[in-house]
Amino acid sequence: MFYWVVKMILGPILAILWQPRAEGVENVPRHGPAIMVGNHLSLADHFFGPLPLPRKITFLAKSDYFTGTGVKGFLTRMFFSGVGQLPIDRSGGRASEAALRTGKRVLDQGRLLGIYPEGTRSPDGRLYRGKTGVARIILESQAPVIPMAMINAEKIMPPGRTVPKLGIRPIVRFGKPLDFSRYYGLERDPRVLRAVTDECMYALLELSGQEYVDRYAQSVKAELEREAKEERDAERAERRAERQAEREQQRAQSRSWRDRLRFWRRSGEDGDSGTDSG
Repeated sequence: MFYWVVKMILGPILAILWQPRAEGVENVPRHGPAIMVGNHLSLADHFFGPLPLPRKITFLAKSDYFTGTGVKGFLTRMFFSGVGQLPIDRSGGRASEAALRTGKRVLDQGRLLGIYPEGTRSPDGRLYRGKTGVARIILESQAPVIPMAMINAEKIMPPGRTVPKLGIRPIVRFGKPLDFSRYYGLERDPRVLRAVTDECMYALLELSGQEYVDRYAQSVKAELEREAKEERDAERAERRAERQAEREQQRAQSRSWRDRLRFWRRSGEDGDSGTDSG
C-alpha cells in the first residue's frame, strides 16, 4: 500500500519537474512474473524506472540501504522498506544463495522482480560486466526477461549527491523480452551462465547506448577509491611538509632575531664600557 501512496504522491511531482520519457512499456507483461534486468546509474533509477508501469517492481536492494544510522539512515530504511524493496547481502557464497531464493520467491508470487546485473552503481556512467547470479534466477525461474535501460539518471543524481539536479530529462527504455529457453536445465554450467548474463548486458548496451567495459564495476570502484585515498594521503603529506617548512622558517626567523638582539646587546655593552673607561 505504501508503494502506491508514494507513487501517487511522487509521480506527478517527478513528471512536472523532470518530464521523464518512457519507451517500450508495451513489452512489459501486464500479469504474471517477469524479471526486469536493468543498468544501474544512480539512486534515481528506483524512482524513474518503475514510474511509467502500472505494476510494482520489487528490486533486490543492497542491505546497506537497510542498516544506515542517523536521520538519513532511518529515512532510507523507511523508504526502501515501505516500497517493498528486499535487502540482499552481496558478499557472495551463502549470501548469493539467499538472494537467489528471495528472487525466486518474488517470481513465484507472480510479481515483477528488478535486478541490476552489474551488482552496484556504475562509477562513471559506463556499462560494466554483469554478474552471473541474474542468469541463475532467469534459468531456474524460467520467467520472461525484460531489459530496462535507464538514460541520464546519473546526471540527475551523481554519486555522493543527495539533492537531484533539475533540467535533465530521464529516459527509460523497455526492450523486447529475451528468450533463454534454449538454456533451460543448464543453470549449473558456468559457461551457460556467462552467456546468458552477457546477452542481458548486450541488450542493455543496445538500449542505453552506453560504453561497455568488460570489468566488474565493484573492482573499478575499489581502484578509484584506492586512488582517491592515495591522492588524499599525498595531499595530507604535502600539507604536513608545508606546515613543517613553515615552522622551520619561523624557527629560523626567530633564531635570526635572537642573534640580532644578542649582537645589539653586545654592541651596547661594548659601547657603554668604552664610555666609562674614557
